[in-house]
Amino acid sequence: MANKHKLIIVTGGAGFIGSALIRFLNDQGITNILVVDDLGKSEKWKNLIGKQFSQIIHKDRLFTWLEGKEAELGAIFHLGACSNTMEIDAGYLLANNVHYSQKLIEYAVKAQIRFIYASSAATYGDGKAGFSDDSSKLLDLKPLNMYGFSKHLVDLWALKEGFLDKIVGLKYFNIFGPNEDHKGAMTSALFKMVPEIKNTGVVKLFKFTKSKGEIESYADGEQSRDFLYVKEAVKMTASFLGSKETGLFNIGMGASSTWNYLAKTLFIALGIEERMEYIDMPSQLIGKYQNYTCADMKKFFQAFPNYKMEPLSQGIFDYIQNYILPGEKW
Repeated sequence: MANKHKLIIVTGGAGFIGSALIRFLNDQGITNILVVDDLGKSEKWKNLIGKQFSQIIHKDRLFTWLEGKEAELGAIFHLGACSNTMEIDAGYLLANNVHYSQKLIEYAVKAQIRFIYASSAATYGDGKAGFSDDSSKLLDLKPLNMYGFSKHLVDLWALKEGFLDKIVGLKYFNIFGPNEDHKGAMTSALFKMVPEIKNTGVVKLFKFTKSKGEIESYADGEQSRDFLYVKEAVKMTASFLGSKETGLFNIGMGASSTWNYLAKTLFIALGIEERMEYIDMPSQLIGKYQNYTCADMKKFFQAFPNYKMEPLSQGIFDYIQNYILPGEKW
């Protein structure tokens, strides 16, 4: 782990993964943390209750604040971004996700500060080009939405500028867990399913809908994703703090689980008899929906051969029983 006396910056620190990372760092004895975020009128400030950090500033003040602070900094975790996969304002995404990230990367590289940023599995699009975090394959990827494209543009730029051998980009897959409740429509499907099951006894899953040009077919509910518990995700993220690894890395389980499996596990955790219904996919998702994702984790485990992952089911049970049902944060 890094020098506990040096300041660690976490952008998006009040958000889902950011606040969970701060909790993990606190548990390692690291409290000299600058939280960077735009709290606005949301409820995400509640994610910071019980966390230890030095200061919190608005994201628009960060670059002014950074002037002359280089010697004080130990690392920057850049997790702040618009993560709404349905956002269609390309100009906003370019300014918030792309240009802001580029400016922060340039600062960190020039100052030789450890820099770890959030990319996304959304960059992989429909998965036809695979899910390898090999940077030489970046040009083959075709994101399905503007959010994914904004993350892809940062990866491509970092490669073109020769920065990927100096920084770390993490391609997060489907992360779920405590501290996500402020995200509204962008909360994980698992979070949304629990009240649905409790209120109706039924969980609704999308029927498979083949988009134009698609070859693969799936039975209803057998579409699958690489789901990862947020506690595992931030543990993996923090692994890079004390290492010298650089480049792009997938952050996932390395296994794909079907929606049917996810729902069945939820019913077991809730002690309710399982009952699934299959509904038509909304028209706005057709052609933009990932029917299959699975992180290629070879590169991560080559870098961290002793890393041990917990089973997905364990994360699901922990989330439901210790956070969702009692309404707790982590």
